[in-house]
Amino acid sequence: MRALRNPFGSLPPEVAVLSAVGFSVALGFGIVAPAIPLFAKAFDVSNFAAGAVISVFALMRFASAPVAGRLVNRVGERVVLATGIGIVGVSSLLAGLSGSYAQLLVLRGIGGCGSAMFTVSSFALLLRVAAPDQRGRAAGTYQTGFLLGAIAGPAFGGPLTAWSLRAPFFVYAITLLVAGSVATVFLARTALRQDEVAGAVGTIAHTPTPLGTALRSSAYRAAVANNFAVGWAIFGVRSSLIPLFVVEGLRLGPSWTGAGLVLSAVVQALVLIPAGRLVDERGRRPFMRAGAAFSLAAGVTMALAGGAPLFLVGMALYGAGSALLAVSCAAVVGDVIGGRGGSPVAAFQMASDAGAFTGPLVAGLLADAASFEVAFLATATVAGLAFAATFGMPETQRPQRASL
Repeated sequence: MRALRNPFGSLPPEVAVLSAVGFSVALGFGIVAPAIPLFAKAFDVSNFAAGAVISVFALMRFASAPVAGRLVNRVGERVVLATGIGIVGVSSLLAGLSGSYAQLLVLRGIGGCGSAMFTVSSFALLLRVAAPDQRGRAAGTYQTGFLLGAIAGPAFGGPLTAWSLRAPFFVYAITLLVAGSVATVFLARTALRQDEVAGAVGTIAHTPTPLGTALRSSAYRAAVANNFAVGWAIFGVRSSLIPLFVVEGLRLGPSWTGAGLVLSAVVQALVLIPAGRLVDERGRRPFMRAGAAFSLAAGVTMALAGGAPLFLVGMALYGAGSALLAVSCAAVVGDVIGGRGGSPVAAFQMASDAGAFTGPLVAGLLADAASFEVAFLATATVAGLAFAATFGMPETQRPQRASL
């Protein structure tokens, strides 16, 4: 629907639609997240079993991402997107009706498969509808939608969970129904870019770029490495280790955990949109390096933190680094694949999931065996290796007239 009025300036209107869909999905997930382990415990299972309900979602997301990438290449982004949202919605509705722990576990695993389909297809579609000189801003806008939904969700999820452990699953299903309806209606007639000269690969992308071709690009490999580091530090260690570090390492109250997470999210939200514009105007490579440097500095700062001031500085650095990496890495992937390629997008997303899975385990073991400082230095090391990868990559943005 090209007649749709676009509130995001020169960006394609589909970017606004995808951002709204992302907001709805993240809002619903934020609502249901606090209820998942508590609902599992209601079936009289152990803490390990309750945690497995969360882990199975992430595990199935990771395992099914390659299939989602191939489906995008075969049947198209919009079909996979709508199907993925539908699978998560129906599985969430049925999960709320679960009569046993086994049912809940299986349904959350099925939901993870649908989540992979949505994540890969929506990101692939975003890269395809945005012109090369718009990819940074498109990624920044898209990520902002997700971030705002993730911030708002828990504010509703906590009180709703206190009222009923099943209700959040039903509300999540409703938000997904809204997201799927929006995507189906407003993206049905989207005109997709069919060909483009891929800057880092040097071929005409009439057909989706294969993963092997993308992997031959040092720029793509740098983006994947940095996305792994983001998953490790931001989606993994920040969520799992920070609450323990604040209480046990810094001897501060739990409220400081919330303050740090809010500060990190606010900084990320403030940086995303300007970072997207800068990535489009001045190139991808300098801002990927800056994001990796901020993440490296954040890990070192957290290792040195002995009180609230440095802790808050480290959390702010994490927010700025993740914002810069989100837009620059996305733009690089779009440049390398020429806007088309479900499998390279899936591999890029899998890198983040792998980091989010590995980071908490390794950091937790190091914190137990040595100290929190060692755990954060290990996280900084991962960021440092990703930072080093940016020095072997070319600039992928081709010189062109910016559509600002």
